[in-house]
Amino acid sequence: MSALYTAEVTSSGDGRSGRVRASDGLIDTALAAPREIGGPGGATNPEQLFAAGYAACFHSALRIAARKQRATLVGDTVTARIGLGQDPDGYLLSAELSVHLPGVPAEQAHSLVQQAHQLCPYSRAVRGNVAVALRVTS
Repeated sequence: MSALYTAEVTSSGDGRSGRVRASDGLIDTALAAPREIGGPGGATNPEQLFAAGYAACFHSALRIAARKQRATLVGDTVTARIGLGQDPDGYLLSAELSVHLPGVPAEQAHSLVQQAHQLCPYSRAVRGNVAVALRVTS
């Protein structure tokens, strides 16, 4: 694969309780483990950053799918929920994508979401490794 764009972010400090900074400086923020897993909270965390990237990327793929199907989307949103779990071998992630497509007939909405799931680089990257649930609302 020839990369069209490469993002570069460096983590420093203590991982989940450290800092991340993008090479262009657009991301430069502290990290803190969430209170739910025993951390101090009060800063973003890797799961929030992953959720932000996945939601935005999936939304772009959804818009591409809509153009291919000549569907008009208005007020559409994608919400990503990334879960952090644990099994005997270590930690793992789960994902739920809630896609809100007001005014789009249910059958077409499901078709658009399935097509977006095939197109989205995040979906393709996690396929077979992360459980992804897709939810569609009108």
